[in-house]
Amino acid sequence: MREIERDLIVQTVKELCIEANRILPEDLKSCLKYACTQEESPLGGEILRDIVRNYETAEKLEIAVCQDTGMAVVFAELGEDAHVKGLEDAINEGVRQGYLEGLLRCSVVGDPLRRENTGDNTPAVLHLRLVEGDRLKLTVAPKGAGSENMSSIHMMTPAASEEDLIGQVVQAVEKAGSNPCPPIVVGVGIGGDFESCALLAKKALCRPVSERNPDPLYRSLEERMLEAINRTGVGPQGFGGRVTALAVNIEPGPTHIASLPLAVNMGCHVTRHASRVI
Repeated sequence: MREIERDLIVQTVKELCIEANRILPEDLKSCLKYACTQEESPLGGEILRDIVRNYETAEKLEIAVCQDTGMAVVFAELGEDAHVKGLEDAINEGVRQGYLEGLLRCSVVGDPLRRENTGDNTPAVLHLRLVEGDRLKLTVAPKGAGSENMSSIHMMTPAASEEDLIGQVVQAVEKAGSNPCPPIVVGVGIGGDFESCALLAKKALCRPVSERNPDPLYRSLEERMLEAINRTGVGPQGFGGRVTALAVNIEPGPTHIASLPLAVNMGCHVTRHASRVI
């Protein structure tokens, strides 16, 4: 049994919070640069170039790439042969240190109706899964409200066709308009039940935008959804154009014979995540 020290977890989460908010994944940066060459709208093209300049400046000056540094969503994959004492407490302490020392905006309120800010962006949203081995993989995915608020879940029926699924995702994007700060990354969960479908969609946003689903069925569906979304004309920041989304990532899951849940989790043009294994 391998013991993973609390201080190592705290330090790792702290560094991941800062890194994720300051430095975009390389594949996302490449996708945004490529989008600049594909956008036919003059205004849309200028907006995309501004977005590129923004993330380059943030990285150079070591500041947050977006003023909304989000809730800290943490995915933890804990090996069955590893032992951690106080994992949740350690993760929250890492978030606290990361947001305060990294000068990141603290946006979490402790109660949804009383609305009092916790002052340190805790508690984190923690998703824990047991896996084989003796390691701990941590992924920090800061999630801003502009994109999160435009997310949705739809309890479809098994009679729904692939075209119905595509239409529902496109409808969600059109309804969102400029609110999620397009060009967006669209995380789609298909299957599971009400709550697990939403989690599938959130996990989908942590997959690199350069990677398609390995299953040919879902890979084709991702490509068709992306094409349909980019035909809407919403465009960069909602000002019109052909680049409304950068990628569609689908994660499927087993479901009930009478169900077909579909969740859409929007990610803005700074869909952030950083991972480390300890």
